[in-house]
Amino acid sequence: MFERLRNIDRKSLLFFLSIIGPGIITANVDNDAAGITTYSVAGSHYGYALLWSFIPMLALLIIVQEMVARLGVVTGKGLSDLIREEYGVRTTVFVMFALLITNLGTCAAEFAGLAASLEIFGISRYFSVPLACGVIWLLVVKGNYKTVERVFLGACIIYFSYILSGFMAKPDWGDVARHTVSPTFHMDTAFVGLLIGMVGTTISPWMQFYQQASIVEKNVRIEDYRFVRWDVILGCVMASVVAFFIVMACGATLFKSGIVIHTAEDAALALTPLAGEFAKVLFAVGLVNASLFAATILPLSTTYTICEGMGWESGVNKEFSEAPQFMGLYTGLILFSGGLILIPGAPLIKIMLVSQVVNGVLLPFVLIFILLLINKKDLMGEYVNGRINNWISWASVAVLIGLSIALIALAVQQIIAG
Repeated sequence: MFERLRNIDRKSLLFFLSIIGPGIITANVDNDAAGITTYSVAGSHYGYALLWSFIPMLALLIIVQEMVARLGVVTGKGLSDLIREEYGVRTTVFVMFALLITNLGTCAAEFAGLAASLEIFGISRYFSVPLACGVIWLLVVKGNYKTVERVFLGACIIYFSYILSGFMAKPDWGDVARHTVSPTFHMDTAFVGLLIGMVGTTISPWMQFYQQASIVEKNVRIEDYRFVRWDVILGCVMASVVAFFIVMACGATLFKSGIVIHTAEDAALALTPLAGEFAKVLFAVGLVNASLFAATILPLSTTYTICEGMGWESGVNKEFSEAPQFMGLYTGLILFSGGLILIPGAPLIKIMLVSQVVNGVLLPFVLIFILLLINKKDLMGEYVNGRINNWISWASVAVLIGLSIALIALAVQQIIAG
């Protein structure tokens, strides 16, 4: 009997390992260059004061990503496909165009983060960015889905460098625990702006499109959905823990020493005299990994979205001749985003701010579409949201819409000021 139970558990574990990927990858890639910068600045400016925010942010992230995963498994279609079929081509074109604009700016930011993090090690951007573009292109265009997913899962492991750097910072664990369970709030624009920025960098529109497309490409069966749900939860928890440790590491070192930083690269360099050379290397390596990882995923998410919306063949498993629009668009996005970083005097800050505004405008629409789709009985059958789930989901969407409006206002204010 025990032997039979052991075999069942072993089979379940092996099957879970074959299913995992989309949830873990999607959640972790959101800890990109912009995200790491936001968390680093939060820790250096306010110490542990924002640690409590990770608990509600984790709940919001799990709720949204779980619904997207369920949509993908039950319908076998991507989010763009469903929006086009249920709400028409015009609506889909609007969503695709907005996502393209915001992702172009964010992709450029990822390559900027990659260039800046490698410059810490003395490597010029005129060498690192073209090399990164070439490696990313070969991986996706010449690889297959299994290979790409394994590389991405390997990249997720490197995020643990931030957890190590957090321990090396030697925080006051009692103080950390107190700020985690006891919310602290400062009524000033900078604090509120950082809080909104942290939520904005945790839940982005591209995540929903990419995760659903990845689940569809894996051909997961409905009866195996419980494994997908655990993949989503595990990914969300892992990404939130990594972000938590970034804030904690900067709070334990930079904030206590009165060092104010403005970028993640500043944080890596400032850690050297406070936590040692190895802590700096760990932080910088994590930033290189995060930037390269996101620079691969974001163009892929955009490509999936547009090709699904237009009804074109899409998928990493396809040859260039089988899906020319998919592969061609992915190539163009990488060349444009990477090339932008090599232009002297390119207005990267303004590009990032504009993309942030578009991101804030797009997110509420995407979330509302998800909730409308997940509640269609003819589409989802018994897998529609329950009443309590709907209350929680609509409340979460209302909170995110409010934060998106605030994020737009802050970004527009920065653009006008700049």
